[in-house]
Amino acid sequence: MNSKLEKKETNLEKSFLSIFITTFTTIFIAELGDKTQIATLMLSAESGKPIIVFLGSSLALISSSIVGVLIGKWVSKKISPSNLLYLLVL
Repeated sequence: MNSKLEKKETNLEKSFLSIFITTFTTIFIAELGDKTQIATLMLSAESGKPIIVFLGSSLALISSSIVGVLIGKWVSKKISPSNLLYLLVL
């Protein structure tokens, strides 16, 4: 009984870690060299206040990510994964 519980906890941890690492890597690579990073670089250079620019840009990225996550959760409740895939292919 105890080993079954441990296996479930291990699977849950692997699932969390796997999702976390995949999400971090995908977003990190996608954001490298994009307009947001260039804008952040320019704002930091212009203002001379890199910590404030870092905090502002971090809050903006977090906010836009929250919007994406909430919309994604809403869409997943309204459209089945197979139908969503079909729509995305179009």
